[in-house]
Amino acid sequence: MPEVYTSNKDKNIKQELTPSGEVRHHLPGHTHNPLGAYCFRPDNVTFETQDQGEKIVLFLRQHPIVNLPWIALTILLFFAPAILINFPLLSFLPANFQFIAHLIWYLLVAAYAVESALAWFFNVYIVTDERVVDVDFINLLHREITEAKIDNIQDTHHAVGGVLRTIFNFGDVIIQTAGTAQNIEFERVPNPASVSRVVQELRLEEEQEKIEGRVR
Repeated sequence: MPEVYTSNKDKNIKQELTPSGEVRHHLPGHTHNPLGAYCFRPDNVTFETQDQGEKIVLFLRQHPIVNLPWIALTILLFFAPAILINFPLLSFLPANFQFIAHLIWYLLVAAYAVESALAWFFNVYIVTDERVVDVDFINLLHREITEAKIDNIQDTHHAVGGVLRTIFNFGDVIIQTAGTAQNIEFERVPNPASVSRVVQELRLEEEQEKIEGRVR
């Protein structure tokens, strides 16, 4: 499974004047990185409910830095038996049972690491020219998908708090939808200000299409 914009101070951002006189910011070219957390118009990426002609504008995951806690814990748990060798908690068991206990321990550690990696990899946020999609990976047998049409979006805002988030430029993007529709939150994504701006631009473009009577 593969992989999605920043302030106008960024060197890679170009500006484009729309027919309505608004300034649109965009990044040049397409990007593709199977492990990417922020991809703009990714190549060779599709999703299950994608409509024909629907184009992916942003493909997001949580910032890679969020993986550090579970990676550190996995390393600690992996070396725990060696660290606790001077405290033989299983010494009362026969050697064969001690071996099985250690094997089970390492299998549990491996399962924890794999599940954490899959949770990061498959929890994705997708912005297309028609809608936004939030895919929550619960486990291998269960996932939750929340989506909202672009024309149902009323407003977006982002939040970046704390030293770590400020240094690495990641945060939350909250997408407010009309009526009783559930709001969508992109959690801990890279360049949240840029993501929010892209969604707003797509919403304005959708409104402009309605005014002009254009139908996709």
